[in-house]
Amino acid sequence: MLIVDDDEADVLLIEEALETALVPPVTSRVADGRQAVDFLRRRGYYEQARRPDLVLLDLNMPRMNGHEVLAELKGDADLCSIPVVVLTTSNAAEEIQASYAEHASAVVTKPLDLPSFEAVVRTINDFYLDVAALPHRYPLRLA
Repeated sequence: MLIVDDDEADVLLIEEALETALVPPVTSRVADGRQAVDFLRRRGYYEQARRPDLVLLDLNMPRMNGHEVLAELKGDADLCSIPVVVLTTSNAAEEIQASYAEHASAVVTKPLDLPSFEAVVRTINDFYLDVAALPHRYPLRLA
C-alpha cells in the first residue's frame, strides 16, 4: 500500500491502524504528489519500489495535489488499474465529485475522532487487500 500524505500525524495514525490488521500490509509513504508519481513510475530514488496494491491519497499536498496525481495515474495505461482511495478531510461536494470524475476508486472523509479514523483505515485495508479481486492478482494470459 502506498500512502500519499504530507501530514506526518495522519500517516502515523494510518500506519498504527494498519498494524492491528490480521495481516498488516506492507506500506510505503511519500509526502507529496510528485513523489507519488515518481514512486509509481519507479523513477530516481524509487527505482526499486514495489507496485502497490492500493494507493491512499490525500488531496491537499504541496508540489502536486491529489487531483493532479489522479489525472496522472488514471491517464497511464500501466498504472490506471491500481485502486486509489482518496482519504481527505474535505467533505465538499465539489472535491468528491471531482475525485470520482478523475476515476478515484472511493472517496472517504477522514473522521475527526481517533477510534473512527482507525476503523475507517482498517475497513479500507480489509476491503481492498482481503476482499476485492485486484487486477494484478489475475494477469491476462495470452495464448
